[in-house]
Amino acid sequence: MDEPLHPSTLSEILDRTVQIYRGRFLVFLGIAALPTAAVLVPICGLVLLGVWLGARAGVGVQGGFLSGLLVLAAALFVAPVWAAVTALATAAMNGAASRCYIASERITIRGAYKEAWRRGWRYVGLYLLEGILIWAAPILVWFLLAAGAAGVTAALRGAGMDVDALLGIAAFLAAASLLAYALWMLLRLSLAFAACVVEASGVTAALKRSAALSKGTKGRIFLLYLLGSVLNYLLMLAVTIPMTMVLALIPGIGSPQHAQTLGAIMLIVVYGTALAAQAFTRPVYAIALVLFYYDQRIRQEGFDIEWMMQRAGLVAPAPAQPEAQAEPWLPSIPRAGSAANAWPEPALALPPRAESVESHAAEAAPAASGETG
Repeated sequence: MDEPLHPSTLSEILDRTVQIYRGRFLVFLGIAALPTAAVLVPICGLVLLGVWLGARAGVGVQGGFLSGLLVLAAALFVAPVWAAVTALATAAMNGAASRCYIASERITIRGAYKEAWRRGWRYVGLYLLEGILIWAAPILVWFLLAAGAAGVTAALRGAGMDVDALLGIAAFLAAASLLAYALWMLLRLSLAFAACVVEASGVTAALKRSAALSKGTKGRIFLLYLLGSVLNYLLMLAVTIPMTMVLALIPGIGSPQHAQTLGAIMLIVVYGTALAAQAFTRPVYAIALVLFYYDQRIRQEGFDIEWMMQRAGLVAPAPAQPEAQAEPWLPSIPRAGSAANAWPEPALALPPRAESVESHAAEAAPAASGETG
């Protein structure tokens, strides 16, 4: 990065996000496209297989049983693969965005994934834990509340009381509270991946760092998610509407003989468009959140001063701490013939906290007093 680090406004962060994404568009899009392909290809195969089996087995009990098997296969195979690949892609995008912002280094798709591959289990664990805290916990609480409300309602109705209005109000309040919790937790943990990747910290430490760094900026991060959701929705409409019109113009496509095929095609179009739009907008979230991470470190820890002193050679960078689990989570990716594909080593380490200036001054004081004596 050529310009000096400084606290940024939301418009400056968004403008810098567009610059980084536009400058390395194919790299970021290629990183984000892998999770889309990992889930889209199996889903398309399962949908086409379901259409073929449905045409052979009919719509009776056998057809329903086959459909259930397909759903079970998707849940057992597609979901875990998609979660693992998405975690790696998120870590790869965060690492690439950090290197583009801080050092303006050259990045490649293979290099970004190679760096994320080294700590794959850590990123997968962080992704799953975020999903549990943000989405799974409120859903579980909702089901528990619904089960309890069903029992209380049955008992009250048995006593001859009309509780429909009270039940509706309670359901609305419970849903609103759980949605508010999910949104608050999403904003609170939004910087966890950036902290985990940049600082090479553990899962618990990354969650704590995100909770600390997100203080005072949750409103700006919420606006980022809101703008990203609007962009994702507009992209879906821009692709889905023309494709639907093209399908409607095909002769005989609306006949009863092709009704099942048309339904399968429309399902693939809708889900494919949604996943493609997510692949296009996912780097926007990753880059912007990395910029928010550095902006909060500048505001809270004086990272801009520390970075400037490190570049001037006034403060030595913090040495990298040895990790307990140095081995990769899976066998390493084979080396390619070209050395350009390798992820370049960082020029200097980025310490997780702005404490080097004070420690350097504290170490220099005893030395100066000894020389004077």
